[in-house]
Amino acid sequence: MGTFNWPMRISSMDGQQVRDIEATVDTGAAYTTLPASLLRDIGVEPTGQRRFLLADGGRIFMDYGQAWATIDGESLVTVVVFGEDSAPPLLGAYTLEGLALAVDPVEQRLVPTHLILY
Repeated sequence: MGTFNWPMRISSMDGQQVRDIEATVDTGAAYTTLPASLLRDIGVEPTGQRRFLLADGGRIFMDYGQAWATIDGESLVTVVVFGEDSAPPLLGAYTLEGLALAVDPVEQRLVPTHLILY
């Protein structure tokens, strides 16, 4: 599957600070990762650190926090990782699943999906 960008809105927990961005859809990434400066600009602060496995096999600790994510009019509170300021925004699987969105790789778009409930 190739990558593609999708518009999303990221907001502070109180909803007072908002940014509209284009994020690269990355179902291989667990969490949505955004430039740390963007998150801090909208008032998102780290609430902890987690260890992550990188594509090159390296392991690093990164800060994470919570923010509102809105895609196609649907919103939820999601985990966001404080990424490098030079790195592109990544829209991860946790946020996609929370918004009940799936990837249509042929049309390179996000589509509503049914969630599995046992």
